[in-house]
Amino acid sequence: MSRNETNGFSNYKLVVVGGGGVGKSALTIQFIQSYFVVDYDPTIEDSYTKQCVIDEVVAKLDILDTAGQEEFSAMREQYMRSGEGFLLVYSVTDRSSFDEVYKFHRQILRVKDRDEFPMVLVANKVDLEHQRIVSSEEGPELGRQLNVRYIEASAKLKLNVDQAFHELVRIIRKFKDADRPPAKPVKVPKKKKCTIL
Repeated sequence: MSRNETNGFSNYKLVVVGGGGVGKSALTIQFIQSYFVVDYDPTIEDSYTKQCVIDEVVAKLDILDTAGQEEFSAMREQYMRSGEGFLLVYSVTDRSSFDEVYKFHRQILRVKDRDEFPMVLVANKVDLEHQRIVSSEEGPELGRQLNVRYIEASAKLKLNVDQAFHELVRIIRKFKDADRPPAKPVKVPKKKKCTIL
């Protein structure tokens, strides 16, 4: 099996990327602990583990919450190499975080040396509708351009938080199954005909 298996269930390395202040930690902590973090404290790098059942299959998720700040960009390639799936997060209240998604997407594909890779585009902070700068049409359009699944979420309201992580695991599973070489067909020996003389 190409999956990292522990105790009979699959392990997935998920990485949460995006600009500074978009709510990566808030989404991650809401998913792990069902708790909304109010204060913004820039992350350098935090990792979490959660075991959950996704489509009736137990999965152990190793989630890396990364730094959005530019001064930590040197660490990016390292975690991009080890990640099996990425949540590309932007805030609907921050145009530059939306524009940064392209950079993260391109960098992941370059590091992975692939044309596509498991990713989910997450528009966070949809509860702040009155402060919204990135329209609800632009997100899905960007998802189509990048050929990645798009989900609107709110860490504060716990809206689509679990769905975003679960959807990423489903995409990784499909990707791994498609990537796995097909099993060699087993040749069945031909039966010799018995001729009665």
